[in-house]
Amino acid sequence: MKMLINSPEAVVADALRGLAAAHPDLDVDVEARVVVRRDARTGGRVGLVSGGGSGHEPLHAGFVGYGMLSAACPGEVFTSPVPDQMVRAIKAVDSGQGVLLVVKNYTGDVLNFDMAAELAEEDGIRVERVLVNDDVAVTDSLYTAGRRGTGATLFVEKIAGAAAEEGAPLEQVAALARRVNEASGSFGVALSACTTPAKGSPTFDLPDGELELGIGIHGEPGRERRPMMPAAEIAEVAVGTVLDDMANTAPVDGPVLALVNGMGATPLLELYGFHAEVARVLEARGVLVARALVGNYVTSLDMAGCSVTLCRADEEMLRLWDAPVQTAALRWGR
Repeated sequence: MKMLINSPEAVVADALRGLAAAHPDLDVDVEARVVVRRDARTGGRVGLVSGGGSGHEPLHAGFVGYGMLSAACPGEVFTSPVPDQMVRAIKAVDSGQGVLLVVKNYTGDVLNFDMAAELAEEDGIRVERVLVNDDVAVTDSLYTAGRRGTGATLFVEKIAGAAAEEGAPLEQVAALARRVNEASGSFGVALSACTTPAKGSPTFDLPDGELELGIGIHGEPGRERRPMMPAAEIAEVAVGTVLDDMANTAPVDGPVLALVNGMGATPLLELYGFHAEVARVLEARGVLVARALVGNYVTSLDMAGCSVTLCRADEEMLRLWDAPVQTAALRWGR
């Protein structure tokens, strides 16, 4: 496989050097693998820290900035960052108001963020943790106990980040983040496997003419394989599965935030066409889309495919979603 890299060993460091060159408003420590919003400790607001394995860009470093994350810790490709990174990030953003850790439900991330939180608390920093586990496709997979954390991570980071920007206290920001996660559901579809720089070949075998339903963002297996289907049929499966699962908690009788997320190799031409089908299915089910976002935000290297994330959005969530944001990957209103 051809890749635009120098070497597999340097791919994360090179990407961080490029991020620093492109976005001088960020403090990027390439050696320590920490990306920090330059004004993170000014204004006396709650800090937001997240992170995870690289290969999912722009998640998480691309969401560091005004109205979203205060810092991010990128690990090696598909590998959790280590507690030392996380503690460094926590200390870099703590202004005395405490720090919220947004943790996707993958075993390595959970264990390392828990350890980092304990170390930071020993140093007198107030820390809250929020676990994102929105994937409705499967329970217990290669990297997880329970449901995986996927597209709702963006909703949590944006809405909680806006609340922190307004000066909300730590407990309120954490409660809001948990509410967003609980109101969300996601379902992913792969048309091809991804290729890690270290392996140089697809991570799993997906024959021509087939797709995998319910995949995770590391190429974890889904719930089933089927012959390739038109976008309209894929949307029926993805949206229907999310809505049916969400109905187990409460009927989806209000507006939703909708994310059609590319997995890395699917062009916007296809993603917007797929969103048209998602919108059609939601309208047929009587669900109003209050806000929509289409693009590559929570990716899996060069995987072809997409995921659908829906969040039952109350008025507070919509107001905070609309609030100004300025990051490398998400910006409006400023």
